[in-house]
Amino acid sequence: MAFVWILSSLPSDAIVNTSFSWDHTFKESLHLIEFAILYGLWVLFFCVDRKLTHKTSILAAVLAICYGFVDEAHQYFVPYRSATVIDLIKDTIGVLVFFYIIKISYFGEKLPRVRRFLNWIESTGRKGKNT
Repeated sequence: MAFVWILSSLPSDAIVNTSFSWDHTFKESLHLIEFAILYGLWVLFFCVDRKLTHKTSILAAVLAICYGFVDEAHQYFVPYRSATVIDLIKDTIGVLVFFYIIKISYFGEKLPRVRRFLNWIESTGRKGKNT
């Protein structure tokens, strides 16, 4: 979350400035990815703590989406950045897509590799808490 905050405080070309004509499109698509990753990190937090349930998965999604709102509000006050509703929608879509993947894999029957990975994370967290 701090990394997103720092990047939001800088001009959009401060870190990566490519000469490609699709540079803007590429950077705009990162909204989907960065907030999906944020949701995924919350899921891993709950996995390690052995508290990943459907409710905590929803909580993780809400936290990630709310942080998208905070990020857009923050960008509103940064002179060389902009806050747009479409960016918040992209943040939300990224979270919801990953939420759906977790729902069908961890809580459902599809994508067994994702479920095995999350179960492995939980068992690793369980071992750490027992020592």
